[in-house]
Amino acid sequence: MIYLNGSFIRIEDARISVLDRGFIFGDGVYEVLPVYSHKPFRLTEHLRRLQDSLDGIRLKNPHSDVEWKGLLDQIIASNEGNDQYLYLHITRGVAPRDHSFPKDVIPTVFIMSTPLLGSPKELLTTGVSAITANDNRWLRCDIKAISLLPNVLLRQMATDSNAVDTLLLREGFLTEGSSSNIFVIKNEILLAPPKSHLMLPGITYDVVLELADAHDIPYEIREISEYDMRTAHELLLTSSTKEIMPITRLDGKLVGSGKPGKMFAQLHQLYQNYKATIMRETS
Repeated sequence: MIYLNGSFIRIEDARISVLDRGFIFGDGVYEVLPVYSHKPFRLTEHLRRLQDSLDGIRLKNPHSDVEWKGLLDQIIASNEGNDQYLYLHITRGVAPRDHSFPKDVIPTVFIMSTPLLGSPKELLTTGVSAITANDNRWLRCDIKAISLLPNVLLRQMATDSNAVDTLLLREGFLTEGSSSNIFVIKNEILLAPPKSHLMLPGITYDVVLELADAHDIPYEIREISEYDMRTAHELLLTSSTKEIMPITRLDGKLVGSGKPGKMFAQLHQLYQNYKATIMRETS
């Protein structure tokens, strides 16, 4: 069951116009948020990021936060599984093809749910592989835009190499992964790239830094050079659907010992504890 422009329908029955600006121009934004035990995780933060993306493309938010919550609750209740992830997709709507913004057009709003399976447990004990590439995307990576072709191509590079993601370098510095944020651990210090227009402000990224701050884990938010990344003792990948994963091989070479490190183990457990606490508090 999905939501499309005011109606709850089966996904097989969903239809949009070929003149939708999302189809024609990629003119829209999206948001992804996990659901645990039928409860959206960090809903306020996700809706704030959605608003920031809408502001970034000068598109009025079609719903208030209260309205969004009501729609999401109905989608969660209409789909199977205690754990799900929700995909929100808003375009500028249907209009004759012209680059300029159309006037008085109703945005297209689409929401769907997918089962959230989580990362296989064996990957948490062995770690995953990643590769690197030059970050050749546009300069507004902070907007969660639906026009994701550069990310798709970069992620396919990882898939072709049997890796989980591609770590991106711009002018010699780490930005993020093609579908994730990246942390570097050197000398027992957690290093995080600073938020900027060159990376998506990840919700899980924020949680990791909040946990580090609350539990006296040394961390620094600063530009991370390619050398720092390649000589890291640990590398961590974070996203709303993958949570926290250890990268143990980069471009075919071992990261640190080649096994998930103690910083990963600590942050992974803290994240699970935090998630369980949040779910209890919202029940």
